[in-house]
Amino acid sequence: MTLADRIESFRTTLEEWLRGLYHGMFTHPAYEKIEQEAEDTEDAFMLACFPDAFGIPSPVSYYTAELLPYLEDEFSAWERRMWDRQSIVERKGHQYHF
Repeated sequence: MTLADRIESFRTTLEEWLRGLYHGMFTHPAYEKIEQEAEDTEDAFMLACFPDAFGIPSPVSYYTAELLPYLEDEFSAWERRMWDRQSIVERKGHQYHF
Protein backbone atom coordinates (compact mmCIF):
# COMPACT_ATOMS: atom_id res chain seq x y z
CA MET A 1 0.00 0.00 0.00
CA THR A 2 1.47 3.30 -1.01
CA LEU A 3 1.54 6.40 1.09
CA ALA A 4 -1.12 8.07 -1.09
CA ASP A 5 -3.45 5.07 -0.63
CA ARG A 6 -2.96 5.11 3.14
CA ILE A 7 -3.66 8.85 3.28
CA GLU A 8 -6.79 8.42 1.15
CA SER A 9 -7.97 5.52 3.34
CA PHE A 10 -7.39 7.59 6.50
CA ARG A 11 -9.19 10.56 4.94
CA THR A 12 -12.28 8.53 3.98
CA THR A 13 -12.39 6.87 7.40
CA LEU A 14 -12.08 10.23 9.15
CA GLU A 15 -14.75 11.76 6.91
CA GLU A 16 -17.13 8.88 7.64
CA TRP A 17 -16.46 9.15 11.37
CA LEU A 18 -17.02 12.93 11.39
CA ARG A 19 -20.24 12.55 9.40
CA GLY A 20 -21.50 10.02 11.97
CA LEU A 21 -20.46 12.27 14.83
CA TYR A 22 -22.31 15.25 13.33
CA HIS A 23 -25.39 13.12 12.74
CA GLY A 24 -25.31 11.75 16.29
CA MET A 25 -24.73 15.09 17.99
CA PHE A 26 -26.88 17.49 16.00
CA THR A 27 -29.06 15.97 13.31
CA HIS A 28 -30.54 12.91 15.04
CA PRO A 29 -31.77 14.70 18.20
CA ALA A 30 -33.40 17.34 16.01
CA TYR A 31 -35.20 14.66 13.99
CA GLU A 32 -36.38 12.98 17.20
CA LYS A 33 -37.82 16.23 18.55
CA ILE A 34 -39.57 17.00 15.26
CA GLU A 35 -41.04 13.49 15.16
CA GLN A 36 -42.26 13.76 18.76
CA GLU A 37 -43.88 17.14 18.12
CA ALA A 38 -45.56 15.82 14.96
CA GLU A 39 -46.84 12.81 16.90
CA ASP A 40 -48.16 15.05 19.69
CA THR A 41 -49.92 17.29 17.16
CA GLU A 42 -51.46 14.29 15.43
CA ASP A 43 -52.58 12.87 18.78
CA ALA A 44 -54.21 16.17 19.73
CA PHE A 45 -56.04 16.28 16.40
CA MET A 46 -57.28 12.71 16.76
CA LEU A 47 -58.38 13.36 20.35
CA ALA A 48 -60.29 16.46 19.23
CA CYS A 49 -61.99 14.43 16.49
CA PHE A 50 -62.74 11.24 18.46
CA PRO A 51 -63.01 12.00 22.19
CA ASP A 52 -65.81 9.41 22.50
CA ALA A 53 -63.16 6.67 22.28
CA PHE A 54 -62.07 7.68 25.78
CA GLY A 55 -65.47 8.49 27.24
CA ILE A 56 -65.34 12.23 26.74
CA PRO A 57 -68.67 13.49 25.39
CA SER A 58 -68.41 15.61 22.28
CA PRO A 59 -71.16 17.57 20.53
CA VAL A 60 -69.36 17.31 17.18
CA SER A 61 -68.87 13.54 17.18
CA TYR A 62 -71.63 13.17 14.60
CA TYR A 63 -69.63 15.25 12.13
CA THR A 64 -66.22 13.83 12.95
CA ALA A 65 -67.56 10.29 12.48
CA GLU A 66 -67.51 11.05 8.76
CA LEU A 67 -63.71 11.27 8.95
CA LEU A 68 -63.36 7.76 10.34
CA PRO A 69 -63.15 5.95 6.96
CA TYR A 70 -60.27 8.23 5.98
CA LEU A 71 -58.44 7.87 9.29
CA GLU A 72 -59.12 4.21 10.07
CA ASP A 73 -55.50 3.15 9.62
CA GLU A 74 -54.25 5.77 12.04
CA PHE A 75 -57.16 5.36 14.48
CA SER A 76 -56.21 1.94 15.89
CA ALA A 77 -52.53 2.88 16.19
CA TRP A 78 -53.48 6.18 17.84
CA GLU A 79 -55.84 4.50 20.30
CA ARG A 80 -53.18 1.95 21.25
CA ARG A 81 -50.61 4.74 21.67
CA MET A 82 -52.93 6.78 23.87
CA TRP A 83 -53.72 3.86 26.17
CA ASP A 84 -50.04 2.92 26.51
CA ARG A 85 -48.73 6.46 26.86
CA GLN A 86 -47.55 8.00 30.08
CA SER A 87 -49.18 11.20 31.12
CA ILE A 88 -48.77 14.13 28.75
CA VAL A 89 -47.10 16.12 31.55
CA GLU A 90 -44.50 13.38 31.97
CA ARG A 91 -43.85 13.23 28.23
CA LYS A 92 -43.50 17.01 27.88
CA GLY A 93 -41.40 17.20 31.04
CA HIS A 94 -39.04 14.59 29.61
CA GLN A 95 -38.04 16.90 26.79
CA TYR A 96 -37.06 19.56 29.37
CA HIS A 97 -35.26 17.02 31.62
CA PHE A 98 -37.43 17.50 34.71
